[in-house]
Order: sequence, then C-alpha cells, then structure tokens
Amino acid sequence: MPITEETRTRIDSLLSSNEVVLFMKGTPQQPQCGFSATVIGILGGIVPSYATVNVLEDAEIREGIKEYSQWPTIPQLYIKEEFVGGCDVIQQMHSTGELHSTLGLDAGEVAEPKLSISDSAAKAISNVADQNPGSAVHLKISANWNHEFSVSPAKGHEISALSNGIEILLDRDSAQRADGLEVDMVEGPTGGGFSITNPNAPPPVAQIEVEDVKAKIDAGEALELMDVREISERERASIEGSVLVDQSVVNRIEGLPKDTQLIFHCHTGVRSQSAAEHFRGLGFTNVANMVGGIDAWSDRIDSAIAKY
Repeated sequence: MPITEETRTRIDSLLSSNEVVLFMKGTPQQPQCGFSATVIGILGGIVPSYATVNVLEDAEIREGIKEYSQWPTIPQLYIKEEFVGGCDVIQQMHSTGELHSTLGLDAGEVAEPKLSISDSAAKAISNVADQNPGSAVHLKISANWNHEFSVSPAKGHEISALSNGIEILLDRDSAQRADGLEVDMVEGPTGGGFSITNPNAPPPVAQIEVEDVKAKIDAGEALELMDVREISERERASIEGSVLVDQSVVNRIEGLPKDTQLIFHCHTGVRSQSAAEHFRGLGFTNVANMVGGIDAWSDRIDSAIAKY
C-alpha cells in the first residue's frame, strides 16, 4: 500500500523534531523482537536519550516507514533525519566505530581485555574450533550480561583476546565488558558446560516479595517503585507512590546514581522482570522485581486495589 501524504508528514515531523529516532517493535523497556532489542542495547550504551516509535501501536507508521526508507524490515534508525539502516547495519557500524562518528561522538580505542581460560575450558573450545576449520571463536556479552560463545568466520573488525593458547574474538561492547573474565568448565547432570565469572557484571535482579516492598515504603527508604504496565491497566488499579514508566521517566531514571534502589512491578511480575533486566544492563546495581506484581499486592497488602 502506497504511503499516504498524512503518514509521510507524520514521519517527517518525528524526524525533524528528534536528532535520533528508532522505529522499533515494542518499547526500550519491553522490546517485542530480538532485532529491536539488539539495537536498543547498542544505542543505550552510546547516547543518553533518543526517540523511539513503537510501530506495533500504529499500523500506518509500521507500513509507511518501509516505503519511506525503501527498507523492508524493522527496526530502522534515523540520525539527523537521515536513514542509517536496520539491525545488521547498526551492528556493523557499531563494531567499526562508524556509528559513533555518525552520532558525532568519539568511538575511542578499546583495549584488549584480559581473559583467564582454564585448561579444561581451553581444551573444550579447541575441540569445537578444530571441528570448524576456517572459523573463529566469538564471545558476545549482551547488555543484559548474557555470555554467548559461537563459532563462525572472523568478520575482520573484532577485538582479539588471547588466553591459554585460545584466541577469542569480541565486538566493541563485548570487549569493554570482558576484562577480567574467567572461563572454566563444570560438570552437570547432562554433561559439561562453561562456567563464566565476570567481575564487571552488576548483581542479578533481586526477587522481592510484596511484604518487603511495603516494609521498605513504611520505613521511608529511598526507592523508586516503577509501574511498567499500560495506562489502561493503571487506571483500573495502582499502588500509591508508584510511577508509571514512560519515556520521560526513563530519561530521569537513567540520570540517577547507579546504586539507586529500583523496584519494578507489573500485573503478575513477568513484564517487570524484563524491565528490571533492562536497567540492570545499563549498570544499575540495586534492581529488584516485585514477585507476583500488583495481583500479589492486592491479595496480601491492600485488598481495596482491584484485581483484573
């Protein structure tokens, strides 16, 4: 379907009003596809704020932006009103430092991280590499501090780290997160597996019961109680003192000290876990997910709060 002039004008307005605009599926707190999540993770480590458009909430924009850019997939990134590319292009530009330059930032040099690979882990990695001649061993450390090994040809712009005779290739972000990493092997019920210790990773998201949240509030503790539900849900039921998370709130939180106590809640505790992981990935060290969400709060703290 051809893009309408009204939709084209709306897109023009979005781009002229914001220096960096990402058309994505979902929101930065709750991306609805892996490609959108990947680009969010990249941008979050480079720029303090940028505009996003959730195409799942607007069918005209979702289809119109594809014709506008002559690019068939989403996410799509625009910088200074110019189309930059989709997920693969953004990853490539980020790895080479070109994305920083496009944003007017200094990419800087990334030092080779120091890794420690045990004898048993080195043997396991070597065995896999030998089965894939012509390929290299890659390590990806995501913004959520998930560690993923893979074997594929070298791309030519990775950062190399050597330990115990094993060469590991990392992208820029992974290299910056990898210094001091220890890799070992452990035996489990289904066989051996890698054990990874990363001193740079923030503590995991804590699981906090509603009674403990209530006690903290009653004690006057300094905390941010974040509601990641939809507006329509909040209109039906809300916890006094909680704040609905929107882009302005996200911008405010990102400017807070990294040890700020952040507690996230949703309806039952699933969406809030994802939101909490997102902010943990940004380096916040005191992040918790409220188990059971507002449903549990209604059951065990305040029965006057409606259930739905």
